[in-house]
Amino acid sequence: MTHDHDLVLRPTAAQISAALNPPPARNGGDLVVETLAGLGATTVFGLPGQHALGVFDALRRSDLRYVGLRVENNAGFAADAYGRITGEAAPLLLSTGPGALMSLAALQEAAAASAPVLAISSQVPRAGLGGGRHGYLHELPDQAASFRGVVKSVHTVRTQSQIPSAIAAAWQSALTAPHGPVWVEIPQDVLLATTHLPVVTAVDATPHDLPPRPELTAVAAHLLSRAARPAIIAGGGVVRADASGKLRQLAEKLNAPVVTTFGGKGAFPWTHPLSLQSWLEDRHTTDFLEDADVLLVVGSGLGELSSNYHTFTPRGRVVQIEADLGKLESNHPALGIHADARLALQALLETVEPREDEAAPDRVRAVLDRVRARIASQQLTLEQGLLASVRRALPSRSPSFWDMTILSYWAWSAFDAKGPGTMHSAQGAGGLGYAFPAALGAAAADPTHPVLAVSGDGGALYSIAELATARQHDLNVTWLIIDDGGYGILRAYMTDAFGQATGTELGRPDFVALAESFGVPGVRTSPEALEADLARALSAPGPSVVVLPAVLRMFAPTHLGD
Repeated sequence: MTHDHDLVLRPTAAQISAALNPPPARNGGDLVVETLAGLGATTVFGLPGQHALGVFDALRRSDLRYVGLRVENNAGFAADAYGRITGEAAPLLLSTGPGALMSLAALQEAAAASAPVLAISSQVPRAGLGGGRHGYLHELPDQAASFRGVVKSVHTVRTQSQIPSAIAAAWQSALTAPHGPVWVEIPQDVLLATTHLPVVTAVDATPHDLPPRPELTAVAAHLLSRAARPAIIAGGGVVRADASGKLRQLAEKLNAPVVTTFGGKGAFPWTHPLSLQSWLEDRHTTDFLEDADVLLVVGSGLGELSSNYHTFTPRGRVVQIEADLGKLESNHPALGIHADARLALQALLETVEPREDEAAPDRVRAVLDRVRARIASQQLTLEQGLLASVRRALPSRSPSFWDMTILSYWAWSAFDAKGPGTMHSAQGAGGLGYAFPAALGAAAADPTHPVLAVSGDGGALYSIAELATARQHDLNVTWLIIDDGGYGILRAYMTDAFGQATGTELGRPDFVALAESFGVPGVRTSPEALEADLARALSAPGPSVVVLPAVLRMFAPTHLGD
């Protein structure tokens, strides 16, 4: 009788030959890049640094494609987007201390959005590990501690023989649901020392499945099949699990209306008769969801933005499917099912009974009509027109990346993403500067479709250096910068709260002239010309910048009692 744990992978003749006849002048860095290649990586992001030179020297001897950015945080955003687009763990190569710490905000966004990023950092030499103060350049008392509260797992290497297994374990962690960023650190002397270990030719790091417990899906199916007014909230977990098709099948089988969270944009067809779209910052939508006698929440923790700022109080039974154990029932009591969205939805599809409900599409239309009437009463035709122009100019299969800016806040609720995995924003952690470097990572992942980045002028200034990256790698990214002279949303928040704003007005460059100084074509547009100018820029190969001077307003939110 053979057990799985008795199975041993037998090396091929080519692998044996490579192991016994390693090329000369290999170091610990070669073990890093050989392991990444063995795991299936093809592209890496990052910045070189003094302690990490062993890895970067080894890149020269590998077939890995290196996309170097100008700021570590931006490199992290690019890796985040690459992971979101491909579903693969995106390697991010960093140096020690300041270089490593500069990536923290990007890794926080990757953690909040469950993006698989494999960060590999150098460390001071082994003599400096353990919290002592040895005076090494970039030394931290405990570098790993700075990351432990942000990433899924931390792996510290102390010898060359540990490198393949540590990276493989991190890779597996990053790609096991819920996906997320992981951290590996390797001392400088381990990376630089000549290695006598054989070439890394086979690495096993298969992610673990997270299936639902069958007794829980049986109860959930029973509740949903017999519900009078079922509804579904679909979060980012549906998109990450590639479960949009199964979600649609289940919604149609149950005749259950579906609303997608801001992180779940595209998880359900925007114009489907059962689609409540994404109007979560609206009391009409909140009331409808509260009235459901059985509410299925898939791949969402029902956090602040997904619960209309925690004003949502469901009155019916909640069934929550969530891969992140920490988010399961974290905001509302539920029948909690700890599982990958795809596997759980498949189990429900196999066990629910079809529900007849001819009135469901009418109820959906009534909610959307009330939402549209409320927005129409606020005289926000400029903002609605701009969003419509962007949608018409952007090819349906092109991904878009949105910074924390007013038009992005509109897009969360009102933009038709056209499909899963095509609209991404920094709303997971809410940091500025995400859109443009993330779009560069997406363009590196798939050069067959142009990519759109949308920023305000404040967020754009976080990312200006990456115009050099865009030009150097000739990436197909069009950057729409909406220039309102400052931090527009903060200006509005402060004016509403205090009567005037402080610290929100910004001196800024001529973005068109600045782009052209990098060799990137730029154009200044207007609301009337936006669609044509944006479409023209997106259709041209390589990077481009479109600047729209405009002061936008947010629609008034509706919470409890409004």
